[in-house]
Amino acid sequence: MSSLGAASSPAIEVFNLTKVYGSGNTEVVAMRDVSLKVARGEVVALLGPSGAGKSTLLTAIGLINPPTAGRIVIGGQPVMDDDRALVDLRAFRRQHLGFIFQKSNLIPFLSAAENIQVALEINDVPPRRARARAMELLDYLGVADRARNLPEALSGGQQQRVAVARALANEPSLILADEPTAALDSQRGRQVMELFRKVAHERGAAVMVVTHDHRALDVFDRHFEMEDGRLKNGTGQPKRWNMDQ
Repeated sequence: MSSLGAASSPAIEVFNLTKVYGSGNTEVVAMRDVSLKVARGEVVALLGPSGAGKSTLLTAIGLINPPTAGRIVIGGQPVMDDDRALVDLRAFRRQHLGFIFQKSNLIPFLSAAENIQVALEINDVPPRRARARAMELLDYLGVADRARNLPEALSGGQQQRVAVARALANEPSLILADEPTAALDSQRGRQVMELFRKVAHERGAAVMVVTHDHRALDVFDRHFEMEDGRLKNGTGQPKRWNMDQ
C-alpha cells in the first residue's frame, strides 16, 4: 500500500469539480459541480453515455487535465484547489496514482517484465529490486510465464494484465482505468474487471473504472452515473456535497 495518508482516510475525495473549455461564445462546460468519495479497497464504475464527462472527470482526478474549479484530495492530502496545484503534479502522479487505458500502451520494444521495471526505475527503485517487484506482480496477475515476451506476442487480455501490473508497480493508493476492456471480448473483458476487484480488495487500492459495459456491473462495489457533465445520485438528480465533509 502507498504510505500516503492515514489508512482510514478515503483514497480520493473531490469537491464540486468543474471543467470549462474556451470562453465567451466558445465556452463549453465539460464537467459541472462533481463531488464524490471512494474508499481504499473499493472498486467503482463510472457510467454514462459518450460525452457525459466521464473521461474529463477521470483525467481531472488523475491530475492529467486539472479542473477549472473545485478541490481534489488524494489519500488525505489536498492536491488541487480550483486550478491551483498544491503539489508537484508530475511527481505525485508517479508516486501515488496508477493508470490503465483502453489500449495497454505497453512500450513495444520492452518485454512484459521490463515494461513494469521501467515504471519503478523512474521512481529511483534499484534495478534488482525493480526486477523482483516486476516478477512478483506478473506472478500475482497470472502472467509470470510471459515475462520475457514482447507486447506483440501477448494476447489482448495478457497485455491488459501487464498494464495492470505496471499500474500497481509503485503501490498506488488510487488506480484509474478508462474503458480498459473496450478492445476485448466479453469473457476477457469480465476477467479484467474481476482483476480490478481482486486488486482493490486484496491490495487495498481504490480502483475507478470508466466503462460502457453494463454486463460486469456486479463486479463493482458501487457505480456512479454521469450525464451532461454532472454526477447523478440514486434518484438521478445532480448531487452537491458540502466542502467541509
